[in-house]
Amino acid sequence: MYDLAALSSWIEFAVRWLHVITAIAWIGSSFYFIALDLGLHRNRNLASGADGEEWQVHGGGFYHVQKYLVAPAQMPDDLIWFKWESYATWLSGFALLVLVYYLGSEFYLIDPAVRELSTLQAISISLASLAFGWIAYDQICKSRFGDNNTRLMILLYLILVAMAYFYTSVFSGRAALLHLGAFTATIMSANVFFTIMPNQRIVVADLKAGRTPDAKYGKIAKQRSTHNNYLTLPVIFLMLSNHYPLAFASEMNWLIAALVFLMGVTIRHYFNSLHARKGSKHWTWLATSLLFVTIIWLSTAPMFKAQEPEQAVGAAVRFAQAEGFAQVSDIVMGRCSMCHATDPAWEGMHFAPKGVRLETEHQIANAAKQIYLQAGLTDAMPPANLSYMQPEERAQIVAWYRAATGG
Repeated sequence: MYDLAALSSWIEFAVRWLHVITAIAWIGSSFYFIALDLGLHRNRNLASGADGEEWQVHGGGFYHVQKYLVAPAQMPDDLIWFKWESYATWLSGFALLVLVYYLGSEFYLIDPAVRELSTLQAISISLASLAFGWIAYDQICKSRFGDNNTRLMILLYLILVAMAYFYTSVFSGRAALLHLGAFTATIMSANVFFTIMPNQRIVVADLKAGRTPDAKYGKIAKQRSTHNNYLTLPVIFLMLSNHYPLAFASEMNWLIAALVFLMGVTIRHYFNSLHARKGSKHWTWLATSLLFVTIIWLSTAPMFKAQEPEQAVGAAVRFAQAEGFAQVSDIVMGRCSMCHATDPAWEGMHFAPKGVRLETEHQIANAAKQIYLQAGLTDAMPPANLSYMQPEERAQIVAWYRAATGG
């Protein structure tokens, strides 16, 4: 029988790979079209009737791009729609959320030191929050309040800060920041699915029928695209944050997330201004640097040291009770805990790698799958085998894990 832990790990890897690929495609096309639109020359009297044009060179070829404010005189039959990049990114991201945080809720989603939740409660909060984000955002945009873009962006930012605080009060730090990224990415992808694409279909249908499209559809789509443009970089940061405890394992993790959104604004403002030929806004580099330095300071002053439960919880109980656990605990504490500790003994190391601490039996039981995959099934840990873990010790880890899972 194939090892289920290894199989699930490979499935997770495959879905993560797909998520990264589709995200690159979505972000790449989005950034390209924003830059293209901002950089168009609109001061030229074009015979084609286009609103603007730009000449570009890439890969040894020259491209002549024109933008029509409404549409060309004759609609082409082979019109390309940019939508699947967005849909595939969200679907693969949600699949990853299910694989890692829903199926592994007791290890990654729920932190009893933050809030006692059942698996059903935690997943329900997760799903409800994602739905709430889109509904609230969409209704605000459609209201009279949304007519002012600056006012709307400020309110959206305050909502994101509030959600950052909410997530860190119900989930583990790792899950909280990732959920804030998923919350934002859901708004972005829903913008494409529920607003931008339907509006574009209405415009195309009107043009094909010989009707003059209402300008409001283009205005609304432009607003939502602009929001997506400024939210992209913070989402990437939040998705990467689960690999860096300094980002998620701090008492100030919600404030760190809030500052990350401001960095996204300053970085995009620089490039948007550059593409629009409005000069280089060098002050944005200083602002971004100051924000990042503040984040670095917040991440270590102080570190999050909430009390952990004194015994293994949930599914980890069977690992603590499985045959061979005492021997495995001794192995892990002898080979791994010098680094995976609240105060690592390894010179030059100040925090436990990936936030994983292995100083007590309940911590070891709670990290059973990670230990099995990293130090039992493979020799990824310890790095370069610096603590000299022996083959027979790795075999004991494998035997213990399989005894607990019946594998």
